[in-house]
Amino acid sequence: MEPLRELFAGTVAGTVGLEEELLLVHRGSWLPAEAAPLVGGLGDPRVKQELPACQLEIATSVHANAIEAVEELRACRAMVAAACGSELAVIAAPVHPLVDGPVALARTDRADGLGARYREVIGRQLVSSLQVHLAFGDADCTLGVYHALRNLLPELAALAGAAPFAAGRDTGLCSVRPVIASELPRQGVPPAISSWEQYADDLAWAVRGGALTDASEWWWELRPHVRYGTLELRVLDVQATVDRTSAIVRFVQALAAGLAELHCRGELSPPAPTWRIAENRWIALRDGVRGELLDLHTGVPRSTRGCLHVLIDFAEPHAPGGLDDARALVDNPPVEQLRALGPDGVVPWLAEVFSAV
Repeated sequence: MEPLRELFAGTVAGTVGLEEELLLVHRGSWLPAEAAPLVGGLGDPRVKQELPACQLEIATSVHANAIEAVEELRACRAMVAAACGSELAVIAAPVHPLVDGPVALARTDRADGLGARYREVIGRQLVSSLQVHLAFGDADCTLGVYHALRNLLPELAALAGAAPFAAGRDTGLCSVRPVIASELPRQGVPPAISSWEQYADDLAWAVRGGALTDASEWWWELRPHVRYGTLELRVLDVQATVDRTSAIVRFVQALAAGLAELHCRGELSPPAPTWRIAENRWIALRDGVRGELLDLHTGVPRSTRGCLHVLIDFAEPHAPGGLDDARALVDNPPVEQLRALGPDGVVPWLAEVFSAV
């Protein structure tokens, strides 16, 4: 417990880092391509091979604010796109719209180990998220904001929902990504954590029994990260463009700053029951911003769009330059543009806008 507290107390409050999972595809067929040669040729430690053979990840440095982190992400996207040549393209797709069934895994020891434990299920995990690391410089504040963000996972998922297609068809959902991910354990809404001692005990229990090989397999949509001392928000679909990513990341950082202030004043609400948050989470993946979420205390339905505007109002004082771009995503959700393109048209469009300025 004490090493955990020291880890989360030792970060610089307000700093942020990003991880973005991406897919490499062949131009023309738009089907997956092996990413290892591209990643190896770049030789940049910020660009890494992910578990599926066609997936790579950009991981930024730690930054003082979201604007700086997004600009590094923009530069990394441009670098990766330039390395693709004329036959390949990189896309930011939460789920490949055309793929049906398992895909090849990377030729790594980690992939071999996970393949042995999770079998064919792991090959179906061609899912890509935008992960935001938030630091608070205080262990108790980190845990307080963890529970506050946990309550708000459905709203954040609705805002970022951008995966209506799978296997060449419209699923009827705003994001099918969590449905695919749910074939693995430890997905979706994470458990409440009563203390750092409980968190340490839970991780030790799972590792001791072989359910996890290490804490990286604590795959929930929000988790305290035991390497970086951050909260890692994992509920967000990866976004087609850097500008959309910027709108969401700036909002998330500002929201977290506001929640940290409430923690310091002792004004955060207690953790809600997991199943209630999960019920709203299902509504969010189905309906996106056009649905209605249930009040976690009363059960009264509330417009998801209205809930998000209230959250943006709350966060805006902590966001230099305001959050008009986040409001625009609420009022004109990107998933509707994707639906208009259709499953065959969306991948070429994703390739076109991947590194657009």
